[in-house]
Amino acid sequence: MDNRSQSTQARFDLSIDDLRSNPFRDRFVFEPAIATQTSDGTPHGEMVYLDGNSLGRLPTSTLERMDQVLRSQWGDQLIRSWNLHWLGLANRIGEKIGRLIGAKTGETIVSESTSTNLYKLAWALLAHRGKRTRILTDAANFPSDLYVLAGIAKQAGQDLEVQPLAFCGTDTSSLSHASVLEVLESQLDESVALVSLSHVQYQSGYAFDLKATSELCHRFGVPILWDLSHSVGAIKIDLDAANADAAVGCTYKYLNGGPGAPAFLYLRSDLQAIMQNPIQGWFGAASPFEFQPDYIPSSGLERFLVGTPPVLSTAAIEPGVDLVLEAGIEWLHSRSIGLIEAFLKSYETRLAQLGYGLITPRDPKMRGSHLAFTHEHGWQITQDLIQRYRVIPDFREPNIIRFGITPLTNQLSDIERAVEAMEASIHTESYREFSSKRQGVT
Repeated sequence: MDNRSQSTQARFDLSIDDLRSNPFRDRFVFEPAIATQTSDGTPHGEMVYLDGNSLGRLPTSTLERMDQVLRSQWGDQLIRSWNLHWLGLANRIGEKIGRLIGAKTGETIVSESTSTNLYKLAWALLAHRGKRTRILTDAANFPSDLYVLAGIAKQAGQDLEVQPLAFCGTDTSSLSHASVLEVLESQLDESVALVSLSHVQYQSGYAFDLKATSELCHRFGVPILWDLSHSVGAIKIDLDAANADAAVGCTYKYLNGGPGAPAFLYLRSDLQAIMQNPIQGWFGAASPFEFQPDYIPSSGLERFLVGTPPVLSTAAIEPGVDLVLEAGIEWLHSRSIGLIEAFLKSYETRLAQLGYGLITPRDPKMRGSHLAFTHEHGWQITQDLIQRYRVIPDFREPNIIRFGITPLTNQLSDIERAVEAMEASIHTESYREFSSKRQGVT
């Protein structure tokens, strides 16, 4: 760890001057600035990337790591690299991610995709449900999570049903943790087999209270499965303190692992020996290289591995995780709060009167690291920001413009440029040049 990161970690109460620069910014690949301006004089300059909650930037160290893996390991050492480098990748990177989510040693491992991991852990927890027949989830949960849970219920036949609850709706700006817990408690009883929630909602950015929600479920004897995809690497998470049962998460957002990078899963230590992976693959076996015809699961978390791990994409995860660890999650969370507070101040003084609405909670304890605004022309404004002003947010139905604040790469000038572009798009009505028809990745 260099002196730069040591000094940053020591300061969690960040000033405006702290937010105007970013000591980790030059550790990432940035595209060249364009020295042009719009018709109203707004400078294009460097592209402003505020979509790190969908895909993180490329660390420069990832380029070096991939060159090493390709040339030296695959290119020169070939099959020998399994023993020399690759067999321990999933565990080693998993342990590093575990430090970011408050996990104990041996509770986190890199494996497959988020959806596949959700499927594996949900089935494993449901195998102990007895006569319980209901899965509770959030109606505003990420669609893939809803699809997986509905698929499990369909496979289970008449013995299981998924009940999506309207914990928060879309607009969570005036929500309280107490009201969310009240809704959940009203549905918890001896018929509930599993609760599955995203820690941070993908649309609004609302963050559930991990500890209080887990404790409430446990009072009714119900395990809870968390999806950390929109929180890991940007805000503080402590699964051990929450006594969480299980969790999954992706690595290509705030961890900067690359497009489609493998995900991770967490399972509390005391549950590992009694939980079975529903997908019995050879990397989950106790002795995979003895090639036995009968499956005997590994005694630890490795039992939740399946097939041969994708080495190249798994190796690409580690540099981004190392950067997050170097910066320190407390400093990153403080930086996220500071940048979002600056954005919210500008929203209240400059954007609210232009037709923009806010659906993200103002309380830092109740949100992740993205802000979600609404506008009746949200899709067109998003396209205008991207194509005219070189400000990159993303769009979510029905009218939501999301700005992912990545504390490891963003700084105050990014927020200022975004606000200027949002104003200009409305004042000049330049968004009208773009079709309202949705298409492609949003």
